[in-house]
Amino acid sequence: MSRSRPTQRLLNQIFTGRFKHAPIAHRVTSSSVRPNCVSIRRPYSTSQLKSSRLTLPLSVVVAIAGGVGATYYLVPPLRLDDASLTSAHDSRPGITQPNGQKLLHYDEVQKHASEDDCWVIIEGNVYDVTEFLQNHPGGSEIILANAGKDATKIWKPLHPPDALDILDPEAHLGPVDPTSIPETLETGPTEEEMRIEEARKEMPRADSMLLVQDFEEWAEKVLSGTAWNYYKSAADREITAQENQDAFRNYYFRPRILHNVTNGSIDTEFMGMKTALPIFISPAAMAKLGNPLGEVNLTKGAGEAGIIQGISINASCSLDEIMEARKEGQKVIFQIYLNKDRKASEALLEKVTKLGASAIMFTVDAAWRSKRTRDVRGKTTNMASALLSPSEASSSSSKNTSKAPLGISQAISGYQDTNLTWDDISFIRKHTSLPIIVKGVQSVADVEFQTMEVVNVISPIDILYEMRATRPDLFEKIEVMMDGGVRSGADVVKALALGAKAVGLGRPFLYANGTHGEEGVVRVCQIMAEEINNTMRNCGATKISDLTPELVGLRGPWVGANRQPWMMDPSQPPSRS
Repeated sequence: MSRSRPTQRLLNQIFTGRFKHAPIAHRVTSSSVRPNCVSIRRPYSTSQLKSSRLTLPLSVVVAIAGGVGATYYLVPPLRLDDASLTSAHDSRPGITQPNGQKLLHYDEVQKHASEDDCWVIIEGNVYDVTEFLQNHPGGSEIILANAGKDATKIWKPLHPPDALDILDPEAHLGPVDPTSIPETLETGPTEEEMRIEEARKEMPRADSMLLVQDFEEWAEKVLSGTAWNYYKSAADREITAQENQDAFRNYYFRPRILHNVTNGSIDTEFMGMKTALPIFISPAAMAKLGNPLGEVNLTKGAGEAGIIQGISINASCSLDEIMEARKEGQKVIFQIYLNKDRKASEALLEKVTKLGASAIMFTVDAAWRSKRTRDVRGKTTNMASALLSPSEASSSSSKNTSKAPLGISQAISGYQDTNLTWDDISFIRKHTSLPIIVKGVQSVADVEFQTMEVVNVISPIDILYEMRATRPDLFEKIEVMMDGGVRSGADVVKALALGAKAVGLGRPFLYANGTHGEEGVVRVCQIMAEEINNTMRNCGATKISDLTPELVGLRGPWVGANRQPWMMDPSQPPSRS
């Protein structure tokens, strides 16, 4: 295999989803070529697997992120480099089947386990990923830790089925001989898988969940440690994440009474898109960690509930899969981080526009990769062997130094450009005709800049309040959405009253997908609809346009002491409307 071929094209394909589909003569789909002595188990019951089974094509190497996937799984990778496992087998290059297809011997695969010569097995097929090592967004360590081994268990849950197509045909070396894989590699369910199986037997049905928090509580019980740590994790000590939730407690309702609230509606419109609820699914990555169908469940659930879905650029399903899962006329927003290679971002923006997205959400509050401590610690305890080889770990220990393992968040963000300026909004506008939403604005001053760029923004609840108090005119110039820490319908109503056009929820949908799949996504929408309706009616409002700033006040010994300019003048008689 020639290694002089430029690799930048591969990276462009990874993050644009523009995968080639060259015919590969030796691609096989028969299960007979898969290692039949390795038991691959998922943390789901048999009945759940039957109802949510995926038919996936043979997949690509653990090295391939496809622009969206991290290279980790729910359990440590199989240790296939023990000499004792292969001593009973003859070392031979392989055999040729009657149909002319060559099967590679497992012993031969094990010989290619270095930085200069790296093979891996995925779903019974062998791939040479040597050229790709240094271009892997998550670094080469994870690949080298699985070199010469079967990486299926790590790769499969986190990659779209078309990720295979980014490799050159000559990198597809053919199927491994399943009879050459040592029988001692047979594995039963892990302790974690047995824990999950038992927990799922006790889990209530989706329609028994009464609060959004119920899904979070059960997600901790039934998800793998890797999935839970990634979904729950936030930067450093997770203070900001908790503050986002707690911030809603600083605002109290000031209900109006004796209004006829018998009839009403909570449907609305934002960014020119109609929605049955004033909420949307905030883009969040790696939905396959919680359920094999991944983001497709979010798409179908959003379509069933009539709300808008934000698609993460780091989704674990392909963009084509997600877009094909939509109902007719269903609207989606595509979230983007700009790539260091701007050509890749250009191609992605053009593809998303052609596929029918309704808006682009540009995330700007990740100027530098943060340390999601819980996520990283989960990797340290559960998958250290996937991130540091024994020799590296031993070397680090002897030198009294450490090479910090990567969490999923860090591994999937290596392509992101940190050199962002206001000019990048113009760059996005140049390559798409779609409306632009800037996500992560954290100051009123920056909101003002957005009005100059004529783009819309997503901010947390405190910024909404500050805008309302100091620059209410900004709400007339652009549409402002809100996300961060939302866990109830009351939270949504507070944000709407302060001026938000719609409110995003991210983690709650990941938790619900992880526990109940599409059914859980729909149930979260039902809970939110009920709570939004109840809160609005008890505040004297029957439609979204009835929600005004006068209905919300700051927390304090006496709410009225926290009057703001938009609140009623006590010298004037109150209105009954």
